[in-house]
Amino acid sequence: MRPILHRAALLASALIVLAGCADRPAPPAALSPAAVAAVVAAADRTPGDRALDARRKPAALLDFIGVRPGMIALDVAAGGGYTSELLARAIGPAGAVYGQSAPPRSPAPARTSATALAAREHRLEADHVPAAQLIAVQQRFEDPVPAVLADGGIDLVTLVFNYHDFGHMGVDRARFNRALFKALKPGGLYVVVDHAGRPGTGISESGTLHRVEESLVRREIEAAGFRFVAAGDFLRDPADPRDARQPAVPEDAFALKFVRP
Repeated sequence: MRPILHRAALLASALIVLAGCADRPAPPAALSPAAVAAVVAAADRTPGDRALDARRKPAALLDFIGVRPGMIALDVAAGGGYTSELLARAIGPAGAVYGQSAPPRSPAPARTSATALAAREHRLEADHVPAAQLIAVQQRFEDPVPAVLADGGIDLVTLVFNYHDFGHMGVDRARFNRALFKALKPGGLYVVVDHAGRPGTGISESGTLHRVEESLVRREIEAAGFRFVAAGDFLRDPADPRDARQPAVPEDAFALKFVRP
């Protein structure tokens, strides 16, 4: 009778697990194109951000990412916070956006990435915008994730027009990508956008032309364990010979999306 009882116990356990899965709510759907368009068209966005829209194509970027309400996102090399704020508006108040930057050199400049993000957070609150909280993170690129999120606590990582800088800055890119892999939940997304370099240049022109070869970025990220999902062509411009310093016109840029299996 023991084998029969054992099989019955296994079946009962499996049914309990399935019941638990059935009770677990499905994740929210990605924002529709109409919802994304409304985020970008918000009347309270700053003139400076609107001026960047023509080059950065934010609606296409948010569509490409597949932003969902309630996400926990990390915007690496957040800079002035252009992308961070777009993510916060798209994700909404149920989520959070961490804007990472390297610790400022001493003496610190009057305006840093952290102060820029704080100003954006204050403005969003003052205007009663239903956005995710913007949280500044000052950590080295080799260790870019807050400890509380460093082990599977993030849904989305974005790195927009800055992967190339890791070349001339001497960042350990393998360690950086491994840290992001560890921090992302299974199914979490990693999106990189950057200025396209010519074939064979790798990351050698990072400090001169501010470009990086697309194949190098993909190879390095996949080496950390990520699976390639898609490439976006919304920033492509075949008229760019890719031999001038960026940003420039015409400008050819690539967008790559990866997932943590």
